[in-house]
Amino acid sequence: MISITESPSDFHHIDRMSVHEILIGINREDAKIHAAIEKAVPQIETLVDKILERTPSGGRVFYIGAGTSGRLGVLDASEIPPTFGVSGIITGLIAGGDRALRNAAEGAEDNPDKAWEELQALSVNTRDTVIGIAASGTTPYVVGGIRQARENGLLTGCITCNPQSPLAQAAEYPIEAVVGPEFITGSTRMKAGTAQKLILNMISTTLMIKMGRVKGNKMVNMQLTNNKLVERGTRMIAEELNIPKEEANKLLLKYGSVKKALDSVGK
Repeated sequence: MISITESPSDFHHIDRMSVHEILIGINREDAKIHAAIEKAVPQIETLVDKILERTPSGGRVFYIGAGTSGRLGVLDASEIPPTFGVSGIITGLIAGGDRALRNAAEGAEDNPDKAWEELQALSVNTRDTVIGIAASGTTPYVVGGIRQARENGLLTGCITCNPQSPLAQAAEYPIEAVVGPEFITGSTRMKAGTAQKLILNMISTTLMIKMGRVKGNKMVNMQLTNNKLVERGTRMIAEELNIPKEEANKLLLKYGSVKKALDSVGK
């Protein structure tokens, strides 16, 4: 039986469509993503709650994936330090290593033992969580990594777009966002990839909020790595303390972060 992610597109002869028809078709397919994720929210919530039980004791989160799925995991993990000012809590691993971020790593995803080897090299322990990302839910690198992580007592979750896949069966807390066939048959960089990205956003952002890395609705722990972020931080402090921007900027540069600046005046 053909999996949903490999099922034929609902659009025939797309090579004969006009630019307008192609764009409208893709957009209509993308509109189905949010409904699929909404159905999966209870699964996402359960996994996040379980992760939060482990973070006070130093629990970390590791994403494992191949191809597009792996790149999305690395992307999400790499944005945590600059956005929330904390490192080492979320790490992304991709089959084939960093070179696979830009170039296809032929055969790397077919080794069912490699992910667990890479996780062991990072000294994972039973306080940690491993989340496998695979649209098909069949990628050996991901399924093998999740299976071995679970066998060794780690918390395991997954993000997949096929129901009842081997990956979902291997993970303790699976997330299944069934978005249907792709606009181009089997091109899971499209709807499936977008769904995975949105779910990763939900997981990591919720974790950071609940771990105290956000104040109100502001990224008070962001790293001040460019002028735009310094300006944003200055504006946050000025608004929070109701002081002139010049004074807010001095506080920000003195303490190095919005949170530390606000803490210095008891806010």
